[in-house]
Amino acid sequence: MQLAVLRRRIWQRWSVAKCVPTLERGNDRQLFLLALSFYTRLPHLQTLDYKQLPQAVVYLPLVGWLVGGICGLVFYLADWLWPQTTAVILALIAGILLTGALHEDGFADVCDGFGGGMNKVRILEIMKDSHIGVYGVIGLLLLLPLKASVLIEMPAAAVPWLLLAGHSVSRLPPLLLMQRYSYAREHHSKASSAVYRPNFRELVFATAIALLPLMLLPVSSALTLIPALLATVLLGHYFYRRIGGYTGDCLGASQQVAETVFYLSMSALWKFI
Repeated sequence: MQLAVLRRRIWQRWSVAKCVPTLERGNDRQLFLLALSFYTRLPHLQTLDYKQLPQAVVYLPLVGWLVGGICGLVFYLADWLWPQTTAVILALIAGILLTGALHEDGFADVCDGFGGGMNKVRILEIMKDSHIGVYGVIGLLLLLPLKASVLIEMPAAAVPWLLLAGHSVSRLPPLLLMQRYSYAREHHSKASSAVYRPNFRELVFATAIALLPLMLLPVSSALTLIPALLATVLLGHYFYRRIGGYTGDCLGASQQVAETVFYLSMSALWKFI
């Protein structure tokens, strides 16, 4: 009983401080389900109002909890039966299946667009093409093995928590880019329906959600946020310089880069823990 009262008081103080951005809209569950339906392949039974989809982007780090948690569980179970290399690959496959390779597709399109395009019009044109090119193939062939190689060398007991934190933390950079820059395409696209500029309270909420899984790791793991943030800043500046803003593919690429940088940073930091 006392625990329930304590939880209620904490929630009331949280609400009074207006740290929960969707409290004013009063539809948190609907927005979270919208985020799940758009950013994952998980089935949903409820009829959703997709007019609210732009605001649902605030729950992207919470979607990362779910995706990272399932990936971590897959690794944990697989590690009982097979070598760690196999378990890591199965965990990465689980993440790709859960999201429909949404972010990996964006990363590949960015590699193709910025690798083969010489100006804004051509870059956007290439990224809109559904076919994958040489730059995209090379990018994925380098990115996915890099993730796997880092996780394979980490202690097995830490990998599930790294996957949980990595998927959560890496889903904050897209929000930072959306808040800082404008959508680059002048015409509507399938991704433009989710275009939204989070306000300060929403960013605070999303940041708290994104960083919470770090509490399951050593305190010094917070240092990994520095290179991840730096990579996001550099990517954002690069996108702005080349196309004047971001696209949905750019957001997906920022997630993939941040996730990879997080794993690399944790691997380097682990030697001193």
